Amino acid sequence: MGATLPWGTLGAMGKRGRPFVQALSPLLLGLATACAPRPQGPPPRTAPAAFEGSHEPAPARAEVEVGLATWYGAALAGRRTASGERFDPSQMTAAHRELPFGTWVEVTRLDTGQSVRVRINDRGPFGHKDRIIDLSHAAAAQLGVVKAGVARVEVRVVAGPSR
Repeated sequence: MGATLPWGTLGAMGKRGRPFVQALSPLLLGLATACAPRPQGPPPRTAPAAFEGSHEPAPARAEVEVGLATWYGAALAGRRTASGERFDPSQMTAAHRELPFGTWVEVTRLDTGQSVRVRINDRGPFGHKDRIIDLSHAAAAQLGVVKAGVARVEVRVVAGPSR
């Protein structure tokens, strides 16, 4: 009496082959089970569409924040921002943790009264709760923040760029 496998009986193999095949039976059954198709998880996410600046401008809001501004520049030039566009340190842009991309803000340095308008196109700053905005090099230069690295500012949402 031989054990029955999906491909036939062991009786045809003779007495010498039975122990070998009987020992392999659990292994072969395990391989067949492992190779069986399994339910797949969720489909992979698709890449986000590239952001080219074609979006509706954010509505004007009366939001004001006070905190520290920092800046970032040449080291990240050409890399994609969180909005999908390439970072250009010569543009008047900034990173903010929460404001929608495309929102224009006026950043006023509290100790000098100097101000600039920048468009939010990235996320940040991270790591310091008192830092509320990361300016591009161009915006930081106009505000006089490049040398100091950090300045206390007021950030106010505005309707658009300065005219």
